[in-house]
Amino acid sequence: MTTQDELRLLQRIAQGIEGLGPKPEPKIDIKSANAYIWDAEHKDLIPIQETHYIDLKLLKGLDDVCDTLLANTLQFAKGYSANNALLWGARGMGKSSLVKSIHAQINSEITGNPLNKLVLIEIHREDIKTMPQLLHALRGWVIRRFILFCDDLSFDDNDHTYKSLKTVLEGGIEGRPDHILFYATSNRRHLMPREMIENEHRSLSGSGAIHPDETAEEKISLSDRFGLWLGFHACSQETYLSIVEGYAKHYQLELSPTDLQQQALLWSTTRGSRSGRVAWQFIQDLAGRMGKRIR
Repeated sequence: MTTQDELRLLQRIAQGIEGLGPKPEPKIDIKSANAYIWDAEHKDLIPIQETHYIDLKLLKGLDDVCDTLLANTLQFAKGYSANNALLWGARGMGKSSLVKSIHAQINSEITGNPLNKLVLIEIHREDIKTMPQLLHALRGWVIRRFILFCDDLSFDDNDHTYKSLKTVLEGGIEGRPDHILFYATSNRRHLMPREMIENEHRSLSGSGAIHPDETAEEKISLSDRFGLWLGFHACSQETYLSIVEGYAKHYQLELSPTDLQQQALLWSTTRGSRSGRVAWQFIQDLAGRMGKRIR
């Protein structure tokens, strides 16, 4: 064997030994954007350069919850104490839209160093179990402030990923970092179906637990871990029409008030519901029929 052959053999051996060791974690990028999606498979953040949001003034019928969440988020953006928030209630009433709109509104008012702007990180419901890893990756990046956001969060029977969420909300032994908040939306106030809570209670009662009610609540009720509970309720006809009119005015869809209301009500009747989402779908249809494109 020549000296060159021996060098090649040693290189292959060295490469094989390196491959046996743990792979280095990817470098988390937290400077190139103000919004990201958590890639749980690769343990990385996907930057989103242009986020979709609705102008805050177009979100009608949400004054109380809007003021509360805006104040909480503004406190956080300024470096003060703030609470994790659970936005729960009726479908299509603007829960996720409010989070994204407030994020955009606050960032539009922050000038100077771009790293002072809030970062919104969306994490998919099925990736909740990896949240402790995301928290660990962000823990050292105190130069930015992060809101972790999960839309349509809920848990079903035999789903134990809620334990990961409890760890994140309570912070574990290290405590939750001051520069990270968690916002979630859900159709369920307690994030779990009522029958799941009742089944857990019956199971604990039969097991001889001393205080089954307290044990079931401690194990199942996640909502107590959120400092803010913001309820979103079904849309009245008046509020629905107000939302439609606000959109029509903003996007300059010229139609008489009577025709606009009649068409909007007919649209909601065919959908069997009234909500901010239904109003937006009507506006999209109306704009298309009028030969306009809106965002």
